[in-house]
Amino acid sequence: MVEHTHATGGAISTSHHLATEAGAAALRAGGNAIDAALAAAATLCVVYPNNVALGGDLVALVRSPEGEIRFLNATGAAPAGQTLEALREKHGDALPLRGIDTVTVPGGICGWNSLHEYGATRPWAAHFEHAIRHAEQGIANSKSVAAALIEDQATFAQDPGARDVFYPGGEPLAEGAPLVQPALARTLRRIAAGGSAEFYEGETADRWIAGLQALGSKITKQDAIDYQGYWADPLEGEFEGYRVVTGPPNTSGFMLLRALEAVATGIEDPLGTGAGELALAFHHANSLRASHLADPRHGGATGQELVKLPAPEWPVPAAAKASGDTVGFAAISDDGWAVSFINSVYWSFGAHIVEPETGILFQNRGTSFALDPASPNAFAPGKRPRHTLMPVLILRGDEIAWVPATMGGAAQPQIHAQLLLRSLAGATPHEATHAPRWMVEEWPGNGPATVMAEADVPVEAQRAIAAAGFPLTVVPPVTEDLGHSNLIRVTPTGYEAASDPRSDGSAVIVQAPS
Repeated sequence: MVEHTHATGGAISTSHHLATEAGAAALRAGGNAIDAALAAAATLCVVYPNNVALGGDLVALVRSPEGEIRFLNATGAAPAGQTLEALREKHGDALPLRGIDTVTVPGGICGWNSLHEYGATRPWAAHFEHAIRHAEQGIANSKSVAAALIEDQATFAQDPGARDVFYPGGEPLAEGAPLVQPALARTLRRIAAGGSAEFYEGETADRWIAGLQALGSKITKQDAIDYQGYWADPLEGEFEGYRVVTGPPNTSGFMLLRALEAVATGIEDPLGTGAGELALAFHHANSLRASHLADPRHGGATGQELVKLPAPEWPVPAAAKASGDTVGFAAISDDGWAVSFINSVYWSFGAHIVEPETGILFQNRGTSFALDPASPNAFAPGKRPRHTLMPVLILRGDEIAWVPATMGGAAQPQIHAQLLLRSLAGATPHEATHAPRWMVEEWPGNGPATVMAEADVPVEAQRAIAAAGFPLTVVPPVTEDLGHSNLIRVTPTGYEAASDPRSDGSAVIVQAPS
């Protein structure tokens, strides 16, 4: 492995400014976009725990200097010793939204290792330097985390592992208060020294698995040892002469391609007077996700099949709406690497379980499994649940045009569509990420599906959405529920980059020495 000594030009945009700085520091140290992404990802697990943690999942799209685009699926699998029958006997027709039975084997650190082996130039331990320092020394708690701690206090504050870290003295840690995580710092040091095997096979594995088993988890050491992320071909479509590349199932990338296909086949002014037609396309995609998206390794449909499926004759009820969710961020370097990267714990603070010995917070992705045996997404041992996650790259021929990323739960394809439509209309990354936003919410099973719209969404768009039969819930501008997006544009002279005002993020462009 070659370790460079001169800065690599590039750009990185993330949803927390400290993570952006960690990624930018990797570029300044001579790393590439993968190095920057890994440093940012590790830091985010410390500074943005309502959205991402070591106990979460990862998906990514990576473009190599040779122009190859690969999709990395490091979403977690169900434990081998759990059964659909046992879960139905315990929980009835649906899994709970939180708790121990929603924890799947975390895939994120395995995914970090896959990315590191694929193209990183800096040592593995270097990716953790900022994360360890922030966990040991503490940071000023962010706006997003502080708000989530208040919202989730009733259940999260009951967790012994969370109580001392996030609710000192019984009160939620306020914005600006020091967030210090000594157990997590020790865990990060072990992983930095021992590699990803430390998390899945070493002392750290023994500790977190024992902690979860004490709460009733069926995850075993063998489940952790056997876990593997995998590389796959991405899902690709075309729109206005650009290649739109995204994640295949079990991710939701097909929904973006469906929406863009609907625009291409006849929706005029999709963010204005045609917004009602676009909302209907999103609504159909939501229903298909609820009814058909599943793990393709367990018989689920392919991405192309989902893109081509006819719109359902009636809506399909979806799971409860997630909060907190995810961090999606973007990185690119002058040497030709580009990464659209997503780490996630699903709901805000995941399963509301922090294992005290390790400081690791765990995701609740398992709640996305169906307990209906007839569903393509029905629980099965070793199976991955359907995912809201979806990375995206936009190319002009073989060259990167934009590197977008976003969180936002099931709204991710809708946010990506709005970013792309605005960008193609000439918006800068700052204008696209800061523009007013709306999303079709998933159908809850009764009444019409609703649309959440920020108050500054143009009046003609709001009227068109309402005329299409979607009641509007109007929320203040730059509302966090409408997702944190990050966007990099490649220009003839370099990069433009911006981070969403709905987050605590920033974007940095690093200039290579001339």
